[in-house]
Amino acid sequence: MTTTNSARARSFDAVAASYAANRPSYPPALLDAIEELSGRPLAGARVADVGAGTGIATALLAGRGARVVAVEPGDGMAGQLRRGLPEVPVVRGDGNRLPLRTGSLDLITYAQSWHWTDPAHAVPEARRVLRPGGALALWWNDADPRVGWIGEQKRRVLEAFGAEAGEPEDDAGLVAYDPEARLRAELPAGLDFRTRQVEWAREVPLGVHLANLASHSVFLVADRAVATAVLERERALLAGAFPGGTVREAYVTSLGIART
Repeated sequence: MTTTNSARARSFDAVAASYAANRPSYPPALLDAIEELSGRPLAGARVADVGAGTGIATALLAGRGARVVAVEPGDGMAGQLRRGLPEVPVVRGDGNRLPLRTGSLDLITYAQSWHWTDPAHAVPEARRVLRPGGALALWWNDADPRVGWIGEQKRRVLEAFGAEAGEPEDDAGLVAYDPEARLRAELPAGLDFRTRQVEWAREVPLGVHLANLASHSVFLVADRAVATAVLERERALLAGAFPGGTVREAYVTSLGIART
């Protein structure tokens, strides 16, 4: 992980409570796909959720009956996870050096967090701690830019923050959005991944949408005045687009699973 990426990864600790309250979860169909592509049910599986953050995915895995340990490097995020899921063990660490026993797991998950690792270290570590026949599951939520207002918002954020936005798509990518190609670009080499996309949506108050937007690292590391101005502009624009105050956020959750 570069120094810049490391700083961005650490930025979430300061907003852990807002992150937990406002970030989107994942649809049940994602968990169904994990079971299908990994070749086993989650119930009873030994799972490490790495880069677990505040436990959004951890809770879903545990809800399916998995025996989950959460791996999280950040103080604020780990503290929020412990408060929200006191029954789930939390260990401090990251995917580059997993604090877990060799051959101890059926499944390793990275929900919205693989991009913070160094694959040169994280892939061998995953191989080490997985049992024979175990699986590595990586997934990301993308706000779907094929939905008009979402694509327009992404462009405005890119214009405001430039390269610091850290978005892999440029204007052309927003027009010709290909979730499978985006996923493949994130998946590490040397493993045989099977993939799946799940489209879903949630309806939230405008304030929740803006708090979700503000919890992304590009806003957290930006000049406060600039970030505030961008958010206030979004508030004004979306208040006109959604006069009832409820925003429909459309997502594509892209999953890659490799079995060992």
